[in-house]
Amino acid sequence: MTRRLVSWGLLALFLVAWAFTLRPVALGGPATFVVVTGQSMEPTYHDGDFVVLRAQDTYAQGDIVSFPVPEGEPGAGALIIHRIIGGTPDAFTIQGDNNDHVDEWTPSEWDVLGAEWFTVPQVGAFLQKLSDPTLLAALAGGIVTVMVFLRPAKPTAGGQPDQETEDESAPSPEGGQPTDTAVSAHA
Repeated sequence: MTRRLVSWGLLALFLVAWAFTLRPVALGGPATFVVVTGQSMEPTYHDGDFVVLRAQDTYAQGDIVSFPVPEGEPGAGALIIHRIIGGTPDAFTIQGDNNDHVDEWTPSEWDVLGAEWFTVPQVGAFLQKLSDPTLLAALAGGIVTVMVFLRPAKPTAGGQPDQETEDESAPSPEGGQPTDTAVSAHA
């Protein structure tokens, strides 16, 4: 009983911590998750890095932030992750660390989804591979196959696995003597 109570307590603690720290913005939380693509933020970030951003009350020069490309622009809705190099909360000046020019977009603090909280190198590349439909289908097929072969036999009313056996007094298929062979099949 105590072990079960501790397990439930740890689960509750984990869920509360998740709700206040890593719950996505889409679920009312403070976190945005970005997988870096491209070289515009090198050497700070590399292609495939996983960045967790947290919503802030204010953003300042030097913050690395993410925002969507504005509607009506090529790539509208795609997330950009670049550094604030100036401007005001109404129109930040943004630039990638590896770019020679500032971005054409000037997001406001209301457009910004969050500032960098922490980064996990190359985890984003792994997560992107997991989202490949062919790999997902292979994983699902493998899981189903393992489940089918490792499924335990259904117990009968007597508690023993359900086994169908041939009547030992029945003649063999060749019409000869009865056999001692038992056949079992799991449904």
